[in-house]
Amino acid sequence: MSLILRTQDFKAVSKLLAAFPVTAILGPRQCGKTTLARSFKADHSFDLENPRDLARLEQPQLALEELRGLIVIDEIQRLPDLFPLLRYLVDRGEGQKYLILGGASRDLLRQSSETLAGRIAFHQLSGFRVSDVGPESITTLWLRGGLPRSFLASTEEESLVWRRQYISTFLERDIPQLGITIPARTLRRFWTMLSHYHGQMLNYSELARSFAVSDMTVRRYCEILEGAFMIRLLQPWAANVGKRVVRRPKLYLRDSGLLHALLSLESLEQLQSSPALGASWEGFALEVVGRALGREDHELYFWRTHAGAELDLFWQWGGRTWGVECKYQDAPRLTRSMKAAMEDLELAGLWVVYPGRTAYRLAEDIWVVPVRDLGPAWDYPG
Repeated sequence: MSLILRTQDFKAVSKLLAAFPVTAILGPRQCGKTTLARSFKADHSFDLENPRDLARLEQPQLALEELRGLIVIDEIQRLPDLFPLLRYLVDRGEGQKYLILGGASRDLLRQSSETLAGRIAFHQLSGFRVSDVGPESITTLWLRGGLPRSFLASTEEESLVWRRQYISTFLERDIPQLGITIPARTLRRFWTMLSHYHGQMLNYSELARSFAVSDMTVRRYCEILEGAFMIRLLQPWAANVGKRVVRRPKLYLRDSGLLHALLSLESLEQLQSSPALGASWEGFALEVVGRALGREDHELYFWRTHAGAELDLFWQWGGRTWGVECKYQDAPRLTRSMKAAMEDLELAGLWVVYPGRTAYRLAEDIWVVPVRDLGPAWDYPG
């Protein structure tokens, strides 16, 4: 399996390491956190899935306080009690820097933020970016998703088998390790059901009826999968623009390869003939855009009115508003919905992302841009 350099993520983490005593790389399992951390050539490292390293930290202060330089601690969610000690150690100012790697856990994020406030920065790592794999591999990235072992598999069959095993392992091993006692079979059925809601407004009551559980149970399951970086709940922009707007979140599975595995779409031919084609492309393009923008999840929204006008992605920057539409079309055209979004949201610019190769202008502040161009060099003012 070849090694793909993740230059953009390496640069981002390097800046955080220079500015903060503790930097955390968070993301789903098998997304490449450990491989990225190895790029920084740590002076000392601990992998808490290794019984030997776990034993070394049975007396953590004795193990850590005399160390100097960059110290990497992988799978830190296994020892969350380390956070108060890290605060004490970095406050001494004796030449320690920590790079900690953690899997999916809202509690981990909350506890580290509270305990290490002002001392810790976070970098969220997902699968490969377009800039990592190159624009010629866009279709493979869409079909297989960005998780390294899935993307780099030698055949489509091998990739699909890996993704199916990944789903099973996540449900049977990772979820219980987070202290969640939901049976794996139950959560698998729920996750599969969510895959059929990909790209749609989330109605908790409707899902609860379909799954024969309470609304609160549905919300809890969604929170688990969102906290594990498996789904994205894109919130609506609800500022008063003089029109009735939708106020329910939209649901997306974050990795397109896992979406396709849950929908039993085994090849590009099956995907292209599937009713889920448009929604799959929309979710894939939104993830590419979100990462190219470098914005936090809570800064991104969608917009939709009850009259039918909508915008797939909306954000604010520099005191102005911006938007993105995702279209799986050969040559997107200007639509009434785009005009409504420009007017009602007072957009400074709107980009229409599509799978083609040519960029062109639709109107004064509306551009069509290929998804392959959404890398670090994307000419976006923000």
